[in-house]
Amino acid sequence: MTDLPSTSAAPPVRRVAIGADHAGFLLKQHLVATLRSLEIEVTDLGTDSEESVDYPPICAAVGREVAEGRADRGIVLGGSGQGEQIAANKVRGIRAALCNDLFTARLSREHNDANVLSMGGRIVAFGLADEILKVWLSTPYEGGRHQRRIDQIAAIEEP
Repeated sequence: MTDLPSTSAAPPVRRVAIGADHAGFLLKQHLVATLRSLEIEVTDLGTDSEESVDYPPICAAVGREVAEGRADRGIVLGGSGQGEQIAANKVRGIRAALCNDLFTARLSREHNDANVLSMGGRIVAFGLADEILKVWLSTPYEGGRHQRRIDQIAAIEEP
């Protein structure tokens, strides 16, 4: 994988929290190595094997790391990424996006300011996952007309 393209409009991502269930474990291990090769600090919140484990607590922990500012972004991985995205999105302030292709990775950042990336370890091969990650990390949020929608999403979370 090549270095991330520099983008003056996007603040650099320095810290990433990552977590996976058993079906996303191998992809998680691969992406941890990729992130470290990019000199990004990684907080690995598990799991530590391919032994069956429930994903909601792991994904919520990743979301809390991001929401509380201990990580700039988060990544959650499972078999499809669907449940992991849903679980992460239960954390207030998280905008998790399921991105199993380059187009949704780019739009999740440009239009939705996604702060957690979800992928399916049974869907995305390592090479494509690296490219999705690269696009997702380097794409800036456009703001502008999209901000009022982000504000409306945040308002839904209010009691």
